Amino acid sequence: MIEHLKDKGLGVGSTCRVLGLSESAYYARRKRPKSARRLRDEQMMPLIEQVHAESGGTYGVRRITRALRRKGVLVARCTVERLMRELGLEGVIRGQRRRTTVPEPSAPRPPDLVDRDFTASHPDHLWVADMTYVRTWSGWAYVAFVLDVYSRMIVGWQVANHMRTELPLDALEMALWRRRIKKDSGLIHHSDRGSQYVSIRYTERLSEIGASASVGSVADATTTRWPRP
Repeated sequence: MIEHLKDKGLGVGSTCRVLGLSESAYYARRKRPKSARRLRDEQMMPLIEQVHAESGGTYGVRRITRALRRKGVLVARCTVERLMRELGLEGVIRGQRRRTTVPEPSAPRPPDLVDRDFTASHPDHLWVADMTYVRTWSGWAYVAFVLDVYSRMIVGWQVANHMRTELPLDALEMALWRRRIKKDSGLIHHSDRGSQYVSIRYTERLSEIGASASVGSVADATTTRWPRP
């Protein structure tokens, strides 16, 4: 971890103080010779990355282990699993998809003011918020965005490696800042009933600006086919 932070320009001394570690112990450990296991890991990791890249990022632990053995590299499956986790790599499981919408049954839900009529008479009359995800070399990235229905423009967005409420809330804040939304402007904010959008923090922020919260079904935003302007 210290080496990773050091590469980002953080000093060893300050990093050790934050982590509660001894700076002298860190340098003493750096001088020790690497274990045989670590040396083998460092030889194996580029091979795993290569097989994973050749598969288009689809191979998981089992397939990578088999591919390495076909190349004459004998390695245990548990070792491949451990190193893939360290490298932040994972395979694609057929038939499995990530869920960005997790309903929260116990949370009070605003009414559906849109009823799947995604039309607007002027800009900033109706916004639709949603989240999606994309695979990257470092793992899954989650994207939250806010779309203005009238212009079909994305007016706010945010990217993170998590799906906590901060993600869509930051996208909302960006949209409010870019569009200079004033209090009680008549804005309708529509989303599905995901737990992030019906959370206290998110609904309170909408209430602060006088926006009317509208919540539809789980798939309202994700299944809408926006017509061309």
